[in-house]
Amino acid sequence: MSEVGDPRLQRASDADREAVAEVLRRAAGDGRLTLDELHERLDSTYSAKTYGELEPIVSDLPVALPPAVRPPSGPVPRSAGTVARIGGVPTSRSAVAVFGGAERKGLWVVPESFTAFALFGGIDLDLREARFERREVRLQLTAVFGGIDVVVPEDVEVHVDGTGIFGGFGQPEAPVGGVAPGGPVIRITGLALFGGVDVKRRAPGAKP
Repeated sequence: MSEVGDPRLQRASDADREAVAEVLRRAAGDGRLTLDELHERLDSTYSAKTYGELEPIVSDLPVALPPAVRPPSGPVPRSAGTVARIGGVPTSRSAVAVFGGAERKGLWVVPESFTAFALFGGIDLDLREARFERREVRLQLTAVFGGIDVVVPEDVEVHVDGTGIFGGFGQPEAPVGGVAPGGPVIRITGLALFGGVDVKRRAPGAKP
């Protein structure tokens, strides 16, 4: 078996840099960074070329902890495909796990574009009780020596177009009862490099 190269030497993408920048902005909003520190780290983030250069930028921040998510008004209908699930103001547009874990679940609003980046860590995204900012949303997922698990409602339309390099990018099973007309459309793209992205359908209340 050939020796695996150091993932810190792998080139980071624009989506990876933007995910780290979102963590920095959130930390500044929480009072963990001063404005000067924020600007300095953002400069370092956008000039970083590899994962190894991104890692120390957030190493002293609780990147594994999700931000406070504003719950949507009113309960989410059990029928995942109804238009009642569409609409809301997202307060979380990314998740980053570097040698740790992160999760988004329960009552949260999925933005039109959501980015997740796991480096030697794991991320759990549960969309069964979520609302969606737009009818069609896109999840850009990157797992490097890590894993990202996505749980989607049983009757929503899901399209997966990811790449696995020495890793896996899974497809969800077909919905048993078909998709609900007018419901959310979830498009999942990204990269699994020596890692895995798993997408599965589950009923509300069932174990992921």
